[in-house]
Amino acid sequence: MADEESGRFAAGQTALVVPVPEAEAVVRPWRDRFDPAARSGVPAHVTVVFPFLPASLVDAGTCAALDEIFGHHRSFEVRFEESGRFPGVLYLAPTPDAPFRGLTEAVVERWPEAPPYGGKYEPHPHLTVAQGQDEAVLDEIEAGLRPDLPFAARVPTVDLVAYDGTDWLHRASFGLR
Repeated sequence: MADEESGRFAAGQTALVVPVPEAEAVVRPWRDRFDPAARSGVPAHVTVVFPFLPASLVDAGTCAALDEIFGHHRSFEVRFEESGRFPGVLYLAPTPDAPFRGLTEAVVERWPEAPPYGGKYEPHPHLTVAQGQDEAVLDEIEAGLRPDLPFAARVPTVDLVAYDGTDWLHRASFGLR
């Protein structure tokens, strides 16, 4: 969820994420060391939209709209069977990824001014394990993850989180039907 180039967040940023508590036992030791989002309080997750709207613009009306949008999507099961990479980033790939893409598309349709990653990257559903590392470190982490794959998870909610300048704080959860 961090800006993949800088690994830094700005106070007042928000994000929409799908928490994946089933991943914690597998990825927590790696994320604590190699993912700035974990050190800032974000649990294992798949990002729906980051950055979303500035926190100052997220009000009761925004939350009601998010509740309506996500309420039109069914909860679903997902598996994490393999890892993948972006430059300097190791992630776990969800299967299927189409439900995550549908959530992102629905948010962007309502808020086109909030494209995923500011429009810098094509949205690609993933659960970040490590970022900002060289290939040798990513190889080591990937080898360490392999024995714990695959695992399954249930996706019943999307969370709104906001960065206060130090930590990412949970603001709201929106249930999928």
